[in-house]
Amino acid sequence: MKLRKDSPGVAAAAPTLDRIDRAILRQLQQDASISNVSLAAKVKLSAPACLRRVERLKEMGLIRSVVALLDPKALGAGMLVVIGFVLDRSTPEAFAAFEKAAQKVSGCMECHVVTGEFDYFMLLRTRDNESFNRLHAEQLLYLPGVRQVRSFMVLKEILSTHALPL
Repeated sequence: MKLRKDSPGVAAAAPTLDRIDRAILRQLQQDASISNVSLAAKVKLSAPACLRRVERLKEMGLIRSVVALLDPKALGAGMLVVIGFVLDRSTPEAFAAFEKAAQKVSGCMECHVVTGEFDYFMLLRTRDNESFNRLHAEQLLYLPGVRQVRSFMVLKEILSTHALPL
C-alpha cells in the first residue's frame, strides 16, 4: 500500500504491515548491515522474497535511510544538551526564520516545535561545558526571534534509541 501524499488536509492511511514486514523492520532496526540472506533466514523467507519486501518497504517510505550509529563519546561529542527556546513572536515568518537558522547550529541533532511553555526543543551534542559555552555565545544567542533560551545538561543517558515500537 502506498502512503497518500496528494491531498492536503487528508490524513495518510497507515500502511498495512503483516507479521513478516514487522519482523523485517525489527531486524533492520537492530542491525541494518545484516545481509539479505541472513535477514531472510531470521524472518523465515527465501532471500528473493525478503529482498522484494525490503524494497517495497523502502518504496512505501517506511525505511527512510540506512545509517551507521556512531559513538558520540568516542568522537568527542559526549555532552548532550536539551535546549528550550521561546520566541518573541508567534508568526509564520518568525517560526520559519528560526527553523532555517536552527538547522545550521553546530552539533544540533534534533529540533522540534512543541506545545506548552516553550516553542522549540533542540537536542545538541558537543564536547564539554567549555565548547557548549562557546556555542551558546556564538550561535544560540543569535538565533532569530529568540526571547528566551533554557539549557539542560544531560547528566546521564538512561535510554537513547532510534528503534520504533512495532
